[in-house]
Amino acid sequence: MSNIIDGRSLAKKVNEETADMVSELNEQGKNPCLAVIIVGDDQASHRYVRSKHKKAQQLGIKSIVKALPEETTEDELLNILNDYNHDDDIDAILIQSPLPKHINEKYVMSQINPDKDVDGFQVINSGKLFLNEQSNYPVACTPNGVMTMFEEYGIDLKGKKAVVIGRSTIVGRPMAALLINAGAEVTVLNHYANIKEYTLDADIIVSATGKVNTVTESDVKDGVVVIDVGQNVNDEGKLVGDVDYDGIAKKASYITPVPGGVGPMTIATLMRQTVELSKWSDING
Repeated sequence: MSNIIDGRSLAKKVNEETADMVSELNEQGKNPCLAVIIVGDDQASHRYVRSKHKKAQQLGIKSIVKALPEETTEDELLNILNDYNHDDDIDAILIQSPLPKHINEKYVMSQINPDKDVDGFQVINSGKLFLNEQSNYPVACTPNGVMTMFEEYGIDLKGKKAVVIGRSTIVGRPMAALLINAGAEVTVLNHYANIKEYTLDADIIVSATGKVNTVTESDVKDGVVVIDVGQNVNDEGKLVGDVDYDGIAKKASYITPVPGGVGPMTIATLMRQTVELSKWSDING
């Protein structure tokens, strides 16, 4: 049986480190602040925002939540964002996705101050990641959390064959960039691919498709490391990931469960990055 990568325990460790950083900043007279803007009535998004708000408060981070109605115009949203961009008391800004269809989400995201872009989606920060720039900048929280998992469990990436299934700007693309920067040989697949052609030879698989049983036991080799980013509900109403956990766990050297794997690390990384942005603002002037 494989070693289970315990995201809950690791998230707890990261959160404790984040709380310590907050205390250090408090001693310097600074209180890290996260501002979240949510537009519309998507209940899943509201639940996620509430969990972020609660965790921030637990860690001593000031949390601002701006909930706007569905009919909010793009200009109204941009005016609020502009105020937050220029507010020295706000260190980190997050605009909850998805936005209503009448708002150009890609454009709005591009208008976040890159020094406050806690999600790491702003084009300047994305560019720094793909160029492997050696400086302080935020990186998409889910892939960044996965990299913390690799580090914590001593999983060497140099020269390893890695397959990333899914090419979203939230997970797949930044995950591929981080793996490349760490020295892995990376293949990115979309839903058109015959994944078995690639996964059978892979040392590391990261799946972020949102589809149950994207990867099964017959798709992987012995000793593979499997990171399951999927969050799906199966026919029995149970939360599951993208991969056949029970089957693959017989062959994998390491595997993340769902729930309890990548999910807790995403919010923990968001909190850590909020505090880091507060620290970096002093360093960068």
